[in-house]
Amino acid sequence: MFFSHLPDHLILFPTRAPINAGGAVRKTIPFENGQLEIWIAQSRLARSKGNADIYVLRFYGNADRAERWPIDEADMWNDRAIEIWGVNYPGFGGSTGPARLSKIGHAALTAFDELKRRAGDQPIVPFGTSIGATAALYVAAQRPVAGLILQNPPPLREMILRRFGWWNLWLLAGPIALQIPKDLDSIANAKAARLPAIFLLAEKDEVVPPGYHKLVVNAYAGEKRVISLPSAHHNDPIEGTALADLNNGLGWLLTQPSSPRGL
Repeated sequence: MFFSHLPDHLILFPTRAPINAGGAVRKTIPFENGQLEIWIAQSRLARSKGNADIYVLRFYGNADRAERWPIDEADMWNDRAIEIWGVNYPGFGGSTGPARLSKIGHAALTAFDELKRRAGDQPIVPFGTSIGATAALYVAAQRPVAGLILQNPPPLREMILRRFGWWNLWLLAGPIALQIPKDLDSIANAKAARLPAIFLLAEKDEVVPPGYHKLVVNAYAGEKRVISLPSAHHNDPIEGTALADLNNGLGWLLTQPSSPRGL
């Protein structure tokens, strides 16, 4: 009883207060006995064409919300016809249900399946930041995606055991680590992935230390490109040279053999 849902309370920080989504479009889809909230935005080229060539399924951090970012992130890709679907996890924003780690994997697949119906044969690229990388990796291990973008990926079990286990002789860290859902096992999902991936790694990450990023990178079985962010901390935005490298990396990702369609 003492450990029931303890990882949820330690790791997830849900909020429901209204956030101005700018021009992003709200969409809800059925999820379990409620709904999953998604926020959608298109790049300028996608808007001018009237359709997207690439779809990005976006998963954010454990204290973040999908409303904040799709408009700004769509503007990052104005030279490409991209549509971004930002997902609020259960318990976050307008997504119903309690905030539970055990619901993230199912929610991620539900969002992908809905996006696939819209995208058809166009490539879908899951993009996960922090805990969102665990969701993106799970989708990649379960569904036919074009590739992955992972920013500061945390191996949750390994972090809990190695970073926090020593001071309590693993009496607390061990049971908590065992409660991390298999869906969110970044190491196992990285080993199962066979598609191209871009890793964006903040070298001054104070939340997920770089050594833990490398555990996921080294386990990743597919082709990969690493973009180092030398002066970046965990929550710093992607900008400047790193943004140019990411744009070039997306072009590389979409021309790899495992991508369903080269662009």
